Amino acid sequence: MSSVQKVVLAYSGGLDTSVILKWLQEVYNCEVVTFTADIGQGEEVEPARAKAQALGIKEIFIEDLTEEFVSDYVFPMFRANTVYEGEYLLGTSIARPLIAKRLVEIAAQTGADAISHGATGKGNDQVRFELGAYALNPDIKIIAPWREWDLNSREKLLAYADKHGIAVEQKRGKKSPYSMDANLLHISYEGGPLEDPWNEPEEDMWKLSVSPEQAPNESAFIEIGFEQGDAVSIDSEKKTPAQLLTFLNKIACEHGVGRQDIVENRYVGMKSRGCYETPGGTILLKAHRAMESLTMDREIAHLKDELMPRYAKLIYNGYWWSPERLAMQQCIDATQVNVTGTVRVKLYKGNVIIVGRKSDSHSLFDANIATFEDDEGAYNQQDAEGFIKLNALRMRIAAKSSRHRD
Repeated sequence: MSSVQKVVLAYSGGLDTSVILKWLQEVYNCEVVTFTADIGQGEEVEPARAKAQALGIKEIFIEDLTEEFVSDYVFPMFRANTVYEGEYLLGTSIARPLIAKRLVEIAAQTGADAISHGATGKGNDQVRFELGAYALNPDIKIIAPWREWDLNSREKLLAYADKHGIAVEQKRGKKSPYSMDANLLHISYEGGPLEDPWNEPEEDMWKLSVSPEQAPNESAFIEIGFEQGDAVSIDSEKKTPAQLLTFLNKIACEHGVGRQDIVENRYVGMKSRGCYETPGGTILLKAHRAMESLTMDREIAHLKDELMPRYAKLIYNGYWWSPERLAMQQCIDATQVNVTGTVRVKLYKGNVIIVGRKSDSHSLFDANIATFEDDEGAYNQQDAEGFIKLNALRMRIAAKSSRHRD
């Protein structure tokens, strides 16, 4: 432990990471640098500065990473229409590689030889943080206090904080029974009543969206503009990636869009029940698929759909910085060159309904060929006979062979 001279801690200012900060000073007898990231979690991050200073920290990094988070992580993921196990939009997973990257970069900048995080030894986040860090700096040391100490309950953490004079903010009102993680893409809920997968989530658990039942009786329409696979405008008004996702979050929450209740398979081997609100991301995923349906070649689209589950698993399991994810990203991005145009979306009581799509320069939809009316020779229907017979040939041969055996 004495070999660690300086460590960069992913620091939120909450109970867990404040205890970790003091524990690192006490157990490792090392200098601590704190790093606090604003990735749109909806809470003030600046108070973390005063808390770190009160614990004697001299080097404090507090950074607004919301634009980088959306443009360099969320958007590349959505180009692949990424969904884990058919449902989860990976809101927590996709934030971890950015935090890992900054931890490693700040360690290099400050001359630290280690990084530390507050993820527990039961979850996925420890894997995501550490795989990312090792991929970016194979020689970095990593300290994961939850795998070392015996402070494995809130009562023990509070006792430690009291013993060492660590100020703990006592929030008024009933303490939430849920473990929550938030960023600009989503908020997650785990633990408490959710540990029984038969229990329906309580309505007051949801922090962002109204219930579909309480959503307006009037639908809302928006038009999302895409350029090469990325959303760039709302109703013809250009927006930065973070501005666009913020707008989609707001209107989605007003209409009860984006709630999910999932039992998922964690990388460490257990099943976990989690609830998620991913309001803007739910709209973005459906709109992006609609844009691709108009502008993307059939076989390219099908190839992407085959790659997506593997790509989603890489992100979920923490392999964002792996060679295979980087290679797959190049392939995915190459498919997006012509994914440009506008999608019209209707929102109504929890539903995202595509009601229009157009692309002035890249549409592959030819009304002259697709029409059920007279196509004036654009498509020769007699050609279909030979096409069908050639594709049926192997099945006809197999059927004859089977008949002979019988």
